[in-house]
Amino acid sequence: MRRFNWQIWAGFLLTFGGFLSFPFFFVRFPATRDVPWVNFLLAAVALVLLVIGLKRAFQPGRSKLAKVIASLLATLSIAAVGLFLYSFFIMAKQLPASRGAPQVGQKAPDFTLKDTSEKPVALSELLSTPVNGSKPKGVLLVFYRGYW
Repeated sequence: MRRFNWQIWAGFLLTFGGFLSFPFFFVRFPATRDVPWVNFLLAAVALVLLVIGLKRAFQPGRSKLAKVIASLLATLSIAAVGLFLYSFFIMAKQLPASRGAPQVGQKAPDFTLKDTSEKPVALSELLSTPVNGSKPKGVLLVFYRGYW
């Protein structure tokens, strides 16, 4: 009696689980949204399982149906990984630029935000306050994306 080729099925399910988990779950968290390292890890484990499953399917004595099913599952899994990589790395770069975003070198509009001690600080105040006896020439703005 031949054993069930669970590796090919586990690789297939893990591939699609990793593919679908990004837009429905991991996109919510900054640590996995910017670089989907969990999905890359899931895809790598899935590909290892697929290779092991393909080797088992093509061992001597296996039926032709087992070889066809294993090949089909491996092809669909590789296509899903390729689509994920294409959508994340290629299609993401084709998104249009924001029209309202400030450009490099452009003067920032005046704004007021709270500092780390919850004291409001205005950009105009920073530009007008003397530092070491002279008026500052500029302010470095750093935009953090995420939560803390």
